[in-house]
Amino acid sequence: METRTPRRSWLRARWPVVLAVVAVLAGAGTWSAVASDGAPAVHREDRVMTMPGARIDTSYFTSGGGGRRPAVLIGHGFGGSKADVRGQAETLARDGYAVLTWSARGFGKSTGRIGLNDPEHEVKDVSRLIDWLAKRPEVRLDAKGDPRVGITGASYGGAVSLLAAGYDKRVDAIAPQITYWNLADALFPDGVFKKLWAGIFFSGGGGCDTFEKSLCAMYQRVAVSGTPDEPARTLLEERSPAAVGDRIDVPALIFQGQTDSLFPLGQADAMQKAIRANGAPVDVDWIAGGHDGGDMEGGRVLNRVTSWFDRYLKDDKSADTGPAFRVTRTGGVDSTDGRAQLTGATSDRYPGLASDTTTVALDGATETFENPAGASPPAISTVPGIAGGLSQLSTFGVGLSLDFPGQHAAFESAPLTRSLRITGAPTVRATVTSSSGDAVLFAKVYDVGPDGGRTVLPSQLVAPVRVEGAEKGRAVELTLPAVDHQLAPGHRLRLVLAATDLGYASPVAPATYKVALDGPLTVPTAPALTSGSTALPWWTWGLPVIGVLIAAGLLLTARRRGGAPAPDPALAGVPLRIEGLSKRYAKSADRYAVRDLSFQVEKGQVLGLLGPNGAGKTTTLRMLMGLIAPDAGEIRVFGHAIRPGAPVLSRVGAFVEGAGFLPHLSGRANLELYWQATGRPAEDSHIEEALEIAGLGDALARAVRTYSQGMRQRLAIAQAMLGMPDLLILDEPTNGLDPPQIREMRDVMIRYAAGGRTVIVSSHLLSEVEQSCTHLVVMRRGELVQAGPVEEITGSGDTLLVTTAEEVPEPVIEKIAALPGIGSAARADGVPGLLVRLDGASTATLVTELLRLDVPLTGVGPHRRLEDAFLTLISGGSA
Repeated sequence: METRTPRRSWLRARWPVVLAVVAVLAGAGTWSAVASDGAPAVHREDRVMTMPGARIDTSYFTSGGGGRRPAVLIGHGFGGSKADVRGQAETLARDGYAVLTWSARGFGKSTGRIGLNDPEHEVKDVSRLIDWLAKRPEVRLDAKGDPRVGITGASYGGAVSLLAAGYDKRVDAIAPQITYWNLADALFPDGVFKKLWAGIFFSGGGGCDTFEKSLCAMYQRVAVSGTPDEPARTLLEERSPAAVGDRIDVPALIFQGQTDSLFPLGQADAMQKAIRANGAPVDVDWIAGGHDGGDMEGGRVLNRVTSWFDRYLKDDKSADTGPAFRVTRTGGVDSTDGRAQLTGATSDRYPGLASDTTTVALDGATETFENPAGASPPAISTVPGIAGGLSQLSTFGVGLSLDFPGQHAAFESAPLTRSLRITGAPTVRATVTSSSGDAVLFAKVYDVGPDGGRTVLPSQLVAPVRVEGAEKGRAVELTLPAVDHQLAPGHRLRLVLAATDLGYASPVAPATYKVALDGPLTVPTAPALTSGSTALPWWTWGLPVIGVLIAAGLLLTARRRGGAPAPDPALAGVPLRIEGLSKRYAKSADRYAVRDLSFQVEKGQVLGLLGPNGAGKTTTLRMLMGLIAPDAGEIRVFGHAIRPGAPVLSRVGAFVEGAGFLPHLSGRANLELYWQATGRPAEDSHIEEALEIAGLGDALARAVRTYSQGMRQRLAIAQAMLGMPDLLILDEPTNGLDPPQIREMRDVMIRYAAGGRTVIVSSHLLSEVEQSCTHLVVMRRGELVQAGPVEEITGSGDTLLVTTAEEVPEPVIEKIAALPGIGSAARADGVPGLLVRLDGASTATLVTELLRLDVPLTGVGPHRRLEDAFLTLISGGSA
């Protein structure tokens, strides 16, 4: 750290030497990493552990001083490796845990065959990892060989946390995420083969040769026949947490995805019921995303997992573990980027999937339809990896579904007279008749707009139903997919029973089906849930809806089938990294607005983006904010690739060409109304902190129409700072301001970055950039000219500016000019200090002599101005 007396800063001149020494010392370590934001260093130790039949690649993370602490194991998702959870591991290590990650058999650098969490292999591997933790001197023990340990992980890793808790009594708490309770029910729901997801499982795992032979044979048998058999169900059930459900009696925090056709909400419901019956505390959290995509709410989920482990591993009775039940809802639209905003509804008890039901009458005519030969063409509900992002926009009528005429039955309600919130799984009784004796149906409930043109399938989910012995008709109760969805007054419910679905195997023989309803649709409402925000008048969200529809169009056209690239854990702490970014002008094959642009921004930096008109600054910022897509290259914010509507954009605040405010309302009222319109909880706004940084003072209580231009600019930046985003983007924030207002705006930026956050500012006022920015990116004709710290870009030349606390007497100036190696010394213009030209002497020598002469130093730096450097760079010269 820099140390200096109030008047003497001689160490500043030696700072590069200090950094060099630190770099040499850091190079001696093989597994240490230091957090740049002042957080404790996290140490990582990589090792390969030999297990029966496999070598398991592991990483062990610790932080802080001595003393024993609880341990946490983190499993990864199917097809991934330990690298996918490195960011979570480092965060938990900083929070005082010993964290062990590993690549499961057949994944990453681990050897062995994939056993789908076989208790004889993958689950025993976890027990062996717990054995290893018990021998670590920094791990807290409950008894000899029994470490205090929790397990978390998503999907594949979530299932192994449940299985480990059932097989190993040393596990003390778990936090499984978007995973399964019964894998047979997940892949063979009601005896129907979920062929698309099963195929992704086996191809994503590397093909049949990478699996245990029994699993490969099972998959090939079922895939060919299209019908699961009893041995297949038994094989998957033996590897499911449900097989040991009566043994899992540790505190469990269950996260399940709403946009998840692989492991839907019913899997979490079964989990909760079984573990709760064993007497253990269980909380359930329905997140927005899932295996079909959408917002995984990574930051919120990790925070809640940490609090859960604080309570049940650290025994911290004050840790807030959150509500017994929480569901994420779409609460509005962010008008800056068109992204659906999320809020939460909570309850002090888990309502289940059939709480507080109401009934909705549907038209009762008998419907006749066909199962086509070859089950083709199939209806479409969810396409894995594609529909998830759209499901979050279902409030606005954006979705993906298709039912072919003559291949489905539809039953519709009258227009609703009041709003209806479905929270759980609707049910309906029906009589099904099949010409072939058996039928496979796909049940779904649509939200139909008043004009019939806007039809939404909530979360794009469908429930398969197998009906046997239906030659003369058979009465069945159909359970529809569990969802959380709001229907507005005037909308109708439409129940559809389709004969086919793209994601599932249907009978290939043609058949005729008849369906008649035997009663109304029963809908669970869970009224005890308390929403995180209240409803708003239409005009607070009406205009942003236009933005979300545009964003949805971008999403539909720009999103590739495979989805966005996976997050890069190595960049989890890097606010911005741009690599090879290019964007052509419209209708041009060889003219570029931005071309092959690469740079990186670190925490705490205030980065100035400079360049003449047409340099590509605005295009770069628009790509950074997800408003337009690049033609080539990549933008990553905290390790996440930027796409239109990317969830990580919630960590980015932006001020672009000012903001519109309601003139008759006060500044504070405008900000509060804006935050309400996002639909996010009021406590997340950090409005007081943003206002303190913006420095508007008593003006907040006055109507905005009384504000000066400078005050409006500061209010707009306060709006961009709401929620305290980790990355703040300001495009020409000083336009139209006078010099005192510009100085105030500069102070706002510096104060915001002082808390470890990052600011990117595009400006044409070079003097202000020089005083407020720590780093620069200079562009010309769409290309990078130079990037680096301000002092490096302005630092060539042999004249130094020596600033002082007071004017230096003339006799002292003469003594300085006469020093060996000094060419000249003269009084500086505009500031107390001197301009000293070196002629052989070093900066360190000059500082030493100035201190000997009792010159009241406040700083020493290069005299070359940014304006000179900028003009040199953009003219093509060397800096």
